[in-house]
Amino acid sequence: MYKKIRIESSVENLRIVENAIDEATTVLGISQDNYGKILVSAMEAVNNAILHGNKLNPEKIVDIEISYKSDLLNITVTDEGPGFRPETVPDPTTPENIEALNGRGIYLMSHLADKIVYSEKGNSVTMTFKNILS
Repeated sequence: MYKKIRIESSVENLRIVENAIDEATTVLGISQDNYGKILVSAMEAVNNAILHGNKLNPEKIVDIEISYKSDLLNITVTDEGPGFRPETVPDPTTPENIEALNGRGIYLMSHLADKIVYSEKGNSVTMTFKNILS
């Protein structure tokens, strides 16, 4: 299974991604527990791409690829922004950051996905989910 989605950088387009995740997980027969992990991770990645990568510029595109092969679901989200270094994002679980309103998306993604890989530039992330079928 392979699906590619291109959206303009507008938070209203998050529903398009949610619908695609719903469709893919239904077709594959993914368990409800795994569905939640996949949906939260994908939505965080796309939201970060729209807000932080493309700075809400509707002329910039976010590409989302969903693929399933050999019991691995991969979701890749790529924006047109300058990229970032994930290791520079503050840990939201430390006392000085615990009450911060932002900064939990990358933490959630890295704990919900089985594997997470950023491109060298830092404008693309691939999240891998293993053993997800019911």
